[in-house]
Amino acid sequence: MPVEPLVCPHTATRVSSVLNRDVKHFGKQHLFDGSEETCWNSDQGTSQWVTLDFPHPVKVSELQIQFQGGFSSRLCTLEGCRTGEELVKISELYPQDSHAMQISFQVEETVLDKLKITFGSSTDFFGRVVVYHLGVLGERL
Repeated sequence: MPVEPLVCPHTATRVSSVLNRDVKHFGKQHLFDGSEETCWNSDQGTSQWVTLDFPHPVKVSELQIQFQGGFSSRLCTLEGCRTGEELVKISELYPQDSHAMQISFQVEETVLDKLKITFGSSTDFFGRVVVYHLGVLGERL
């Protein structure tokens, strides 16, 4: 099966925080809008995260991410589960502190309904994370 983007308008997205609660300018909707001018900007804190609840089961195989240099994460932990189950660790990724699109984080293929991406160890002194693009690729089941 071909790999395709898994986030759709029916995917429920939550984030740990938004800078100054300014959802209009820095909210979660900017993770997937395809614009190079907008971003999700977390507030400060030690661990930021994004959760995705897919409307149907998916098999995740790849993660694409574009941070703002200086506001990236040295460690991304992926956890996932099926509906009604507890999250389990799938993978750990080690992104670069760069503004470039980082596209080849291969993930051990896992069937899930919910994905949580935790951004630990921010390169920003205050723990903020800035993400211009988040792509979750795989197969819809």
